[in-house]
Amino acid sequence: MNPAGTRTVFHLDMDAFFVSVEELFDPSLKGKPVVVGGKSNERGVVSAASYAARKFGVHSAMPLRTAYKLCPQAVFVEGHPQRYREYSGRVYEILQSYSPAVSMASIDEAYIDMTGTARLYGPPLRAAHRLHEAIKTATQLNCSIGIATSRLVAKIASDQAKPNGILFILPGLEPRFLAPLEVRKIPGVGKVMEKNLHSIGIHRIGDLAALEESDLERRFGKWGLALAGKAVGQDAGGWFDGEIGERSDPKSISHEHTFSVDTADASQLEFTLAHLAEKVARRLREHSLAARTVQLKLRYSDFTTITRARTLLSPTQLDIDLIQESRALLQENWDRSRAIRLIGVHVSGFEQDAQPSLLDGARTEKWTQALKAADELRDRFGESAVSLGIGLAGRYRERVQENPAALPGKEPRK
Repeated sequence: MNPAGTRTVFHLDMDAFFVSVEELFDPSLKGKPVVVGGKSNERGVVSAASYAARKFGVHSAMPLRTAYKLCPQAVFVEGHPQRYREYSGRVYEILQSYSPAVSMASIDEAYIDMTGTARLYGPPLRAAHRLHEAIKTATQLNCSIGIATSRLVAKIASDQAKPNGILFILPGLEPRFLAPLEVRKIPGVGKVMEKNLHSIGIHRIGDLAALEESDLERRFGKWGLALAGKAVGQDAGGWFDGEIGERSDPKSISHEHTFSVDTADASQLEFTLAHLAEKVARRLREHSLAARTVQLKLRYSDFTTITRARTLLSPTQLDIDLIQESRALLQENWDRSRAIRLIGVHVSGFEQDAQPSLLDGARTEKWTQALKAADELRDRFGESAVSLGIGLAGRYRERVQENPAALPGKEPRK
């Protein structure tokens, strides 16, 4: 049991979530190497891989073509994002019934603050087993749960508990649990930082904990101080800003698309840009935000990437405004002698409840009412239910790894 007053955090991670949902609708996939994210010959990355596929070295974020080379016998599935949102919503509803403090870290993982719930659900391990069973009953999906006094340790514990397990790190034993693990297990430590740490002889989290904070700060600045805290199990650094259950507004919103074949077709580029702008505007309205800065991103065939931005006279959340501004940026900055691999729209400089200019008030009101009706249809029937004509022409299959509107647990701050 946790001593009275000790913080109790659960990290719940759905096991091979996308693959598991696919198996519910197609049981013939069970036990097979399965890759979710697209066709084997497409550009794009692996969104999820079954455990059978992982044995061949396939993992998420890997290029689909690389996954095919490693495991050509795998079944490649494009995926069904709407299904994943639906099942994520079921999980979120269950979590909210256990604690009011829930943060969805992504569509398939969440932090739950279970502090003070022992009288309702029993001690942490018993409560975790109850939650584990509730998820299985409601979704027929497996999950893994880590329990600790911090989000960082709970997240690492759930990873160690996979698949379909529960791991409780008793208060006070966090450093002992972390010490033998490789440094890449620390959330936020990527390949570059792992390489930097290896270069100074740091391979295990225990090696990191043995260093002085001042030495880490001297080598890595503020991130070094955060690493010192993480090495002993603290929620240190920007990865764990805010409290569990706290909602915050995004600092920027963007959508981008990689073409299956590089293109210099101006119509195709403009249609795709319009669809991207629609998706960005939808998320702006979801958060009751208006953007003052619009940015275009272009990546050419040789992977040269440029970004160009402009600041608007009045902030906007309207599709038509973002379409016009991003199209103008494309016309001004695209080198038409070069084919484009990727195109994207990014907005920032947000204002809450921004007022339209008096000069275009009637136009803005007309568009606002029309888009409100469109958003209501999307909420009810899915994101593809309605689109502007120009955006419809540029529509492409939704990527599983995209971050669309209407994600469970990602509602705007009230």
